[in-house]
Amino acid sequence: MTLEGLLKDYTAYNSWANEVFVKWLRSKPETAMTTPVVSSFPTLRDTLLHIWGAEKIWLERLRQQLTEPFLPTVFNGSVEDVFNGLLETSNALAEYVAGQPPEFFEHICTFRLFSGQEDSRPRYQMLLHCVQHSTYHRGQIVTMGRALGFTDPPQTDYIRYIRLSSL
Repeated sequence: MTLEGLLKDYTAYNSWANEVFVKWLRSKPETAMTTPVVSSFPTLRDTLLHIWGAEKIWLERLRQQLTEPFLPTVFNGSVEDVFNGLLETSNALAEYVAGQPPEFFEHICTFRLFSGQEDSRPRYQMLLHCVQHSTYHRGQIVTMGRALGFTDPPQTDYIRYIRLSSL
């Protein structure tokens, strides 16, 4: 598999995994989304908002767009708004990546960090980071869910996605 193929598949996987998680969390009491749990972020809602905000920023950087303020610092919407925003952004990321030619992935992209400092990275590194970051926080959501008494976390390992995609 080529780098292009891997990253197109990996961003499609990320979108699928976010959809599976949102479906799972929609089946839980809405109060669970804002119940404090010790983790990197205080609630399931805040963790999802962080994933959404990060994917949004990385997509803006990949597109060489001016980045908006980091979403968790300005967002005041509902839990359903978080669900919908995350799904829209991860789908947009996968669709954007799916439409790129092979040379896109090794192209150096220059952008600004939140500190204002300029940074430059090959796009493949940006994409790998973005998806790994989301995977990391979905793992935290499983642990947080277990602390809230959820016993049915979804299976969203990459190999599960591959197996389901092969059916």
